[in-house]
Amino acid sequence: MKVTVSRRAHFNAAHRLYRKDWGEEQNNAVFGKCNNHNFHGHNYELTVSVTGEIDPETGYVIDIKILKDIITQEVEEPFDHKNLNLDVPEFADLNPTAENIVVVIWNRIRKRIDAAMAIEVVLYETPRNFVTYKGE
Repeated sequence: MKVTVSRRAHFNAAHRLYRKDWGEEQNNAVFGKCNNHNFHGHNYELTVSVTGEIDPETGYVIDIKILKDIITQEVEEPFDHKNLNLDVPEFADLNPTAENIVVVIWNRIRKRIDAAMAIEVVLYETPRNFVTYKGE
């Protein structure tokens, strides 16, 4: 029997959407106000879900405290109140779109969760705009 356990978290971060290999006109045409040279920020919300078998000894799929600590260490501490373009190494050459951010977060968390368990990350950039990644 598989069960999904989820934990919500949040972080605040700034970013700028642009491609270094494009000119200003093309960046503005594609990314609009998100290409602001002075960056802009979001109050990101995320849900991390882990699906697996219930451990017969503990009754847990995963100890929620362990999941909380993983999210804190892999997402909140490195991303919160940071400029994603400048402060997070994964985005040195990767445009920090919501799609790319959710994949980076998933990869950071994946390495800390038992491979037998499936994980899914849902990242809200705004209350109405969100992306989901399951590692596929």
